[in-house]
Amino acid sequence: MNHSKATFFARILMGLIFFVFGLNGFFLFIPIPEPAAEFSAFIGAMIETGYFMTFVKLTEIICGLFLLFNCYVPVVLLILAPIVINIFLIHLFLDPGGLVMGILLLALLVFLARSYWRYYQPLFTMKA
Repeated sequence: MNHSKATFFARILMGLIFFVFGLNGFFLFIPIPEPAAEFSAFIGAMIETGYFMTFVKLTEIICGLFLLFNCYVPVVLLILAPIVINIFLIHLFLDPGGLVMGILLLALLVFLARSYWRYYQPLFTMKA
């Protein structure tokens, strides 16, 4: 598999994951396994804000669509980076049952960021 095909499949997979699980945040069509108590407390706090979980899920849906349609991919990856890192860390420290998904998303993010590195390279100029 050449690099462009791998990038295409990684982008589509990441887009599908965020689109589907973003929608699931509103419609609950995929059953969610019983999380660890600490994870439940964390998610509960985000839901109790009244806006934050809605904001995150809408961001996931929109970014997932942009990835699926190959629009603004470099900036979408920047927007998703804190979400992916948080998903990974939540599952690493609070709910190890979902760690596989966290590792997968982190690997996809790193791979895609490397694939689009030429768009990020100017950002790492010490003195502009």
